[in-house]
Amino acid sequence: MKLIKGIKVASGIAIGRAFVIDDIALPRVPRRNIDPDAIEHELERFEHARRAAIDELNLVHAEARKEMGDESAKIFLFHIGMLNDPALLKPIRTMVRDELITPEFAAAETFRRWIERFTAKEDSAFQTKISDLYDLARRLIGKLVGDRLNAMDEELAGPTIIVASELTPSQTVAFDRSRVVGMATELGGTTSHTAIVARALGLPAVVGCQGLCAAVSDGVTLILDGDRGRVIVDPDEDTIEQYQGYIRQAREFVRSLDDLASKPAVTRDGVEIELLGNIEFPDEASKVLERGGTGVGLYRTEFLYLTGSHEPTEEEQFQAYKRCIDLLEGRPLTIRTLDLGADKYTQMRTAIPERNPFLGLRSIRYCLANLPMFRTQLRALLRASALGPVKIMLPLVTSVHEFRRTRYLLRDAMEDLDDLGIPYNPDIPVGIMVEVPAAVLLADAFAREVDFFSIGTNDLIQYTLAVDRTNERLASMYHPTHPAVLRLVRMVVKAARRKNIPVSCCGEAAGDIEFAPLLLGLGVRTLSITSSSIPLVKRLIRSVTMKQCERLAKKAITFDSELEAGAYLRTRVRKIVPEAFEGRAGEE
Repeated sequence: MKLIKGIKVASGIAIGRAFVIDDIALPRVPRRNIDPDAIEHELERFEHARRAAIDELNLVHAEARKEMGDESAKIFLFHIGMLNDPALLKPIRTMVRDELITPEFAAAETFRRWIERFTAKEDSAFQTKISDLYDLARRLIGKLVGDRLNAMDEELAGPTIIVASELTPSQTVAFDRSRVVGMATELGGTTSHTAIVARALGLPAVVGCQGLCAAVSDGVTLILDGDRGRVIVDPDEDTIEQYQGYIRQAREFVRSLDDLASKPAVTRDGVEIELLGNIEFPDEASKVLERGGTGVGLYRTEFLYLTGSHEPTEEEQFQAYKRCIDLLEGRPLTIRTLDLGADKYTQMRTAIPERNPFLGLRSIRYCLANLPMFRTQLRALLRASALGPVKIMLPLVTSVHEFRRTRYLLRDAMEDLDDLGIPYNPDIPVGIMVEVPAAVLLADAFAREVDFFSIGTNDLIQYTLAVDRTNERLASMYHPTHPAVLRLVRMVVKAARRKNIPVSCCGEAAGDIEFAPLLLGLGVRTLSITSSSIPLVKRLIRSVTMKQCERLAKKAITFDSELEAGAYLRTRVRKIVPEAFEGRAGEE
């Protein structure tokens, strides 16, 4: 039995067998042996992946010819030629047969040797092909690794826990939900894509587990403790029995919250709080309502891009928004424009990836630099606004100019729809996410032009504290209770009140029952959180008075240490609403 500690990002406990997915970020995968009887199966799998990659490249080549012309599109013919070249294919097949290794490892080794050979050549013609080799290796290995998900049914039976160095959103949503009961990764932080998607899917998850992939092999029994941030490898019977008890206890606690769904989120002294849900996928809107939310305060539309094989069209985006509106049946829906740029999706598609994408061309900057894509989304959003109460929210705005420019593009899109006779809401509310200190300092200026504020604590903490929120090594420094963060939140609320515009909080911290009362005390009256967090946060709201929350906030903001503020909140909230902590199985 081995205990591996990580970062808890999605609560719950799962017991199952491990299924290891190799990392495809680089053409490098762990060496895994195969059974001699599986050689032909593995070679067939390689051939299937090779053909799939060629089919994909043929489509890309055809599209590139339309967009860039024949000459520029020839790059993809080179890729196709490589995938038909015996000089590349024979070594891969030979390694699979003779060394009994997986084709993904054989492909990675073969490409590495080709890259080393090209790198050693001084001729620029060879040097310019190195990036092509890397790109081709990622594509082919990606097909092979992707097959691992499809092979799950053949290799394992029963509850399965996904283990990986890192997971992409497309991998995560492709899981067989009837089988997968949790996920654990070596990389990532509390607000990484893996964490966000795990919470959205209601799966326990632990990230930042150093040495996980080396310690785990397919089929080994795991206990994934999302409440304490632990993975227990090959547990003994006593430990399994203990955790099975925790699971039963947690289920009973969840059932005890069911009756809250139909009750309002009102404090004991009569202050009504708007409790909304954060979603990544349209059908999640129904979960928000089932668990007691009154609408959607954050629809992350970039997942339409991150989980698909192509850039979604205007009609595909419109249909996704329409689905949300239909499920919400007249309740509010706030849709965030694309927050792309700092993710692998966009970085892997650039000729030269940015050195620091979180400080680069991301979010609203990325949209304004890719106007055809942005105009497509704005038209889809406007079309959807004719069907229900839709708001548009812009991410990572740092200057008033960015907001004004988007307003101008929105008016252009309205004129396009007018010419086509397509209905929309001409008064659709447009607001911004307050995620950087610059936006906080300019809050008064923004408040004169925007229709609402939404505080995005995930990035606000990151940019205020200079802490990468996806870096597991800095997890102990990523604190929503840092005095600077609390004071920035208070500044935003005060600026919103002066101009009488709504302000909400849609970051992950809003769903933390130790942090939510602090937000209420600072003046936030709308919380947007994951659907799984709604029942517990609603219980918290119905258990406190606003005066208690205000006293908490007044005291917490006086501390000069995030550790002191966090300890104070933890102690006080547990005394005020001890029932909110019942059922946290195995918590220490």
